[in-house]
Amino acid sequence: MGPYLVEPKDKVDPWGQRSLEIFRELAQDPATGVRLTSGIEASRTAEAAPDWATTLPGFRPCERAELPAGFTAGYRFTVPLIDMPTYLDYLLRRLRDAGGVVERRRLTSLSDAGPASAIVNCAGLGARGLVPDPDLRPIRGQHVVVTNPGLTEFFSEDTGLSPDLLCFYPHGDTVVLGGTAIDGECDLAPDDKAAAGILVCCAEVEPRLAEARVLEHRVGARPTRATVRVEEEVGEDGTVVVHNYGHGGAGVTLSWGCAEETRDLLSIA
Repeated sequence: MGPYLVEPKDKVDPWGQRSLEIFRELAQDPATGVRLTSGIEASRTAEAAPDWATTLPGFRPCERAELPAGFTAGYRFTVPLIDMPTYLDYLLRRLRDAGGVVERRRLTSLSDAGPASAIVNCAGLGARGLVPDPDLRPIRGQHVVVTNPGLTEFFSEDTGLSPDLLCFYPHGDTVVLGGTAIDGECDLAPDDKAAAGILVCCAEVEPRLAEARVLEHRVGARPTRATVRVEEEVGEDGTVVVHNYGHGGAGVTLSWGCAEETRDLLSIA
């Protein structure tokens, strides 16, 4: 939720705002998997709301009665909620409709991509060896997808730098529960113990989730570095390379803003 632990702030903020504008537009079409949803971000300590939250529609501090037991502060606002499988299918259709072609193969360097007037490097964690960029590191995340017992609003806890996250996002018949953020780990096998902990923590906030049936586990490695890298570089052979990676846990949040800056860098190359 929001620009999660990414820098530099002077670029992240406008990237996030531009992405928010586009997601609001996409929410007008159900086929995109994006919809505007109200919910709460809460804290167990009296933390001030993050700057990005105060600019969102419907922002207001929660009344005490709206907060789950154990929470001392919270804020309600409306944000685009994205069903990722549906959204990714939508993006793939847009790419193909525009004449794009998807090819899968293993590259050991950017030059393996073959002769090109320009290359856009969105390799994520793969950029660590491809560029190479030793500053990249994985942060392992895990979510549990369950049947929806009737939830229509999201909930997210502000857990700061903790590796244990708490959130749930309803998507029609399913709810995505989270989560974890284990720095330095990239194993993509589901962790049964972590999954059980996610279920328990979410059910403590929303008891209806205790009886929900587990449908699947989603595990990924967030490509993280000190700062998001969106910049132009000219290779040894003169090929223009525009890098766009290192978004950590804020890849979707910053996606459209970074994409537009990448496009602008290509246009002046």
